[in-house]
Amino acid sequence: MPGRAPPPGPRGLLRRLREVMAEAGTVDERLGRVVRNIAANMVAEVCSVYLLRNDELELYATEGLNPEAVHKTRLKVGEGLVGDIAANARPLMLADAQTHPQFAYKPETGEEIYHSLLGVPILRDNRVIGVLVVQNQTRRQYAEEEVEALETIAMVLAEMVASGQLSGGEELAAVSRTATMPFRADGRLLSEGLAIGVAVLHEPRIHVEKTIADDIPFEKQRLDAAVTSMRDQVNRMLEAPDSDIVGESRDVLETYKMFAHDTGWLAKLHQAVESGLTAEAAVLRVQGDTRHRMQAITDPYLRERLADLDDLANRLLLHLAGKPYHSAAENLPDNAILLARSMGPAELLDYDRRKLQGVVLEEGSSVSHVAIVARALSIPVIGGVEGVIAKVEPGDTVVVDGDHAQVFVRPAPDVVSAFHQGVALRRARLAKYAAQREDPPVTRDGQRIALLVNAGLLIDLGHLDETNADGIGLYRTELQFMVRPTMPKAEAQTAIYRRVIEHAGDRPVVFRTLDIGGDKVLPYLVKYPEENPAMGWRAIRLALDRPALLKVQLRAMLEAAAGRALYLMFPMIAEVDEFRRARRLLDREVQRLVSLRKPVPLQIAVGTMLEVPALAWQLPALLPLVDFISVGSNDLMQFMFAADRGNPKLADRYDPLSPAMLSFLHWVVRQCHDAGKPITMCGEMGSRPLEAMALLGLGFRRLSMPASAVGPVKEMLRSLDVPRLADFMSKLYASPDHSIRAQLEEFARENGVIV
Repeated sequence: MPGRAPPPGPRGLLRRLREVMAEAGTVDERLGRVVRNIAANMVAEVCSVYLLRNDELELYATEGLNPEAVHKTRLKVGEGLVGDIAANARPLMLADAQTHPQFAYKPETGEEIYHSLLGVPILRDNRVIGVLVVQNQTRRQYAEEEVEALETIAMVLAEMVASGQLSGGEELAAVSRTATMPFRADGRLLSEGLAIGVAVLHEPRIHVEKTIADDIPFEKQRLDAAVTSMRDQVNRMLEAPDSDIVGESRDVLETYKMFAHDTGWLAKLHQAVESGLTAEAAVLRVQGDTRHRMQAITDPYLRERLADLDDLANRLLLHLAGKPYHSAAENLPDNAILLARSMGPAELLDYDRRKLQGVVLEEGSSVSHVAIVARALSIPVIGGVEGVIAKVEPGDTVVVDGDHAQVFVRPAPDVVSAFHQGVALRRARLAKYAAQREDPPVTRDGQRIALLVNAGLLIDLGHLDETNADGIGLYRTELQFMVRPTMPKAEAQTAIYRRVIEHAGDRPVVFRTLDIGGDKVLPYLVKYPEENPAMGWRAIRLALDRPALLKVQLRAMLEAAAGRALYLMFPMIAEVDEFRRARRLLDREVQRLVSLRKPVPLQIAVGTMLEVPALAWQLPALLPLVDFISVGSNDLMQFMFAADRGNPKLADRYDPLSPAMLSFLHWVVRQCHDAGKPITMCGEMGSRPLEAMALLGLGFRRLSMPASAVGPVKEMLRSLDVPRLADFMSKLYASPDHSIRAQLEEFARENGVIV
């Protein structure tokens, strides 16, 4: 209405709503008083409350619409203007609502005489549980202050609904718990398996239990103290004399610090408290406004800056709760499904693997280290599930379907039934592989293939006997370093390596020296910031620059293998000189043991990982110096195609079954065979039947893989005629195609190869 005075602030209304809560009456009577007070406060002819119930928005109370429509008018989420507000969890303000294409007329309400509409979602823990609407007969232009006022009131209503205050019982409190529809999302398979359990957030949310302030000056003091604490934390990170935060990382933190000291942001927080909210509710109020603004911004830089404010709000909530640090790994339920935006392998190892049933990531690729560790632990992981965290609450039932790379949140009964059927089928498949345990890994044309397992933790040793594998083709020694709070001493390392060797018995164990750096960070070592850590100071580069670290590990391996055979290899060798330098350190440690009259291994076989393409062109000089070669396809792929394997946008960009990758590997295999040096594929490429089939066609006769892959790969190779495949593939190396996957799949179908 032109010339209308601005409505009073919500502070007095919040006090009035508290008084309403103390009054007796039925649900309808209490809600009736609530909407009448809101309508008067907002100077509106209509105020209506819709609450989610049985997946529909039900009109629970109204002032101004036909009272006969209460509990009769229902809208689906997404239906009409009210449904649109609920579906998008954002405010809607319209001067002429009836001309909006989303408008849905409900004749029983009598709302045809009202033109303007302002509606906001009623949110509880970032989930929509209802919609609050005010309407006017005139074509009214609602002010931004009015939107904020109504959102503040909606916060209070959400608390009342969730706590049952509006009903005096459980009827409406149940609405907030059931106002969550089943949700399904497709992702990217990172680690196979099926799991069902309860949602646990890797970064837990802080739940605000109290919205209305009892003492506003006290809430201001609490807010200021929390802001100061948060600012001090950021300042300490930047101002520490031994800070290693430089370059782009420091620029990001400096920007973060600027937002933490932003007077406009703090003023908005104070205004929210002055309106009658607690400090926590004020943070949520301003955070909600920030998220609303983010939805309207398309510029990626500005969205990132607003995302910084969103993150600051989360940190501020933690400081208000007295929890500047937190860990979801504490008090983990027995059937936990962990949800995170992204994770490093060390973070995953913080969780009790006996309780962790599955992991869902918004980011992540199949060759990221967290995926590799998850496969070693037999934990199903789905990655690339964008936006899933916002749709999940702690305690929600979550199904992780590793067979179809799908995630189901709050699944319907038929989905749970299908899940249990899938578990039964998987058990049957595993039983079939177990029954084939004694079958030799021999191809149809009579070639014996060595099938080995990848390991990294002592608990993995049981897989050797379960699979009847030929040995351990890759023992990732860094995992034992990552699960400890301090650097393991030489004696502890020796004990671990000796236990591994003794458990393997006559079967070989190939130890890879420390491959740390990149996303494999040891908590007790200083991490130097790098713009491209995957190609930076890691693996053998770090070890040669810190020889004491490598010497202790080599000494532990030598002593553990005393009287037995020792197989070890160095990671990420890029040139022959790096291998020679590492080998000299090993030789010195052997001489040290001899000089001390200590027993040494009966045999020492030393090899190298082939992960950096540059090394392939030095094979003529390298092969006389090594006893074996192991190909790490994961790093090799990312270096071959200049594609960060941890970048979800590039996760499926390049195919390992591309002509470039296969022709390169074919050439490398020929070089090793001509020199009489064994070559093993120990990357993830050898763990999938179709890719493993291609590797056999290239000439590989040794494959190392996660234990879960041994059964499927053995079944494949026992159905394969290798010479026929090799002849077929020889015609494809020069193909200009992106991939020859389809051709290999057709070969498998036509020749009865089980992939």
